[in-house]
Amino acid sequence: MTKYIAYYRVSTKAQGDSGLGLEAQKNLVAPYAGDVVHSFTEIESGKKDNRPQLEAALGMCRELGAAILIAKIDRLSRDAAFLLTLRKSGVDIVAADMPNAGTLEFGVRAVVAQHEREEISRRTKAALAAARDRGTKLGSPNPSAGGRASGATRRAKTQALAAKVLPTITALRDGGASYASIANRLNETGVKPANGNTWHSTTVRNLMVAA
Repeated sequence: MTKYIAYYRVSTKAQGDSGLGLEAQKNLVAPYAGDVVHSFTEIESGKKDNRPQLEAALGMCRELGAAILIAKIDRLSRDAAFLLTLRKSGVDIVAADMPNAGTLEFGVRAVVAQHEREEISRRTKAALAAARDRGTKLGSPNPSAGGRASGATRRAKTQALAAKVLPTITALRDGGASYASIANRLNETGVKPANGNTWHSTTVRNLMVAA
């Protein structure tokens, strides 16, 4: 019976603390739960190849003769060369969303993961540049601006927050960014929503509606 070492990756500490992204990965891996002997969680961008937790997971795989288990290929990396090199490292890689993938399918998915990363980056840069050209001021509000409030005060704070972050949110949406990716970006800046400490896709969407 195959043993698995589960590896999860989230891009920001906020995601790790809140379970945002991590929970979805664990749900995909759940069918293998009975055969998972250990798990590692990395908080790091998919663009970076320096992964202490991944190295530890691979080391344990070699020691136990286990396979590394991931939710999706892009949780390992969004760099095709890195993924293909890892594929040849001597450790079996099993992606829960495509458990029977052969070398060809793995290679195609690796290239697609890198292409998606490059496209998101290109669209975001283009949208922000276009917003700047239109004279839109992009930036983050003071993190303390969005505190807890009630009634009219809460509404006023929400509108004040929206006035400062909506230009950035709109620019990112124009560039094709999802609500979830916009929430991740706001979390990385340390900006707090009007209520709570963490942005989620619903928080971003609700702010746009409220504004």
